[in-house]
Amino acid sequence: MGDFDDLLAANKTYAADFALAGFDGVAKAGVAIVTCMDSRIDPLGLLGLKPGDAKIFRNPGGRVTEAALEALVLGAHLLNVNRILVIPHTKCAMAKFTEAELQAKVGESAGVDASWHAFHPIADQVAALEADIHKVKAHPLIPDTVKVGGFVYNVDSGELEQKF
Repeated sequence: MGDFDDLLAANKTYAADFALAGFDGVAKAGVAIVTCMDSRIDPLGLLGLKPGDAKIFRNPGGRVTEAALEALVLGAHLLNVNRILVIPHTKCAMAKFTEAELQAKVGESAGVDASWHAFHPIADQVAALEADIHKVKAHPLIPDTVKVGGFVYNVDSGELEQKF
């Protein structure tokens, strides 16, 4: 059995009822989401959306990085995005550990020195979220007509709290 056979079998089931053939790829609900890669987060489900409704960008900590900004600009101009939600979450490892702790944990797991690699932990999630919201709103290629909100997702209750 191959390393990915279980996933390929699941894909066959998924493809049998695939309903997005011919879809143009725009965000039907006009939504873009920047959130963490944490597997406890279902970005579409937590907002009552379905595939095709939103553009989703995920990274450790749900930060607005240069790559995230690139995606948001493209979304705003080419993919029908008129609302942007930035959504970090409670109990995030990126907010739990320092840079040195992350480097030590990764180094221990990898069996090699990881002190040279930056992981960009988050010392204060709310302050980081505020800075990220400002970064999006201040970007010259994101129109003022695009609404931008900052939220924190609670991984224990499933609730979303608007902060900005």
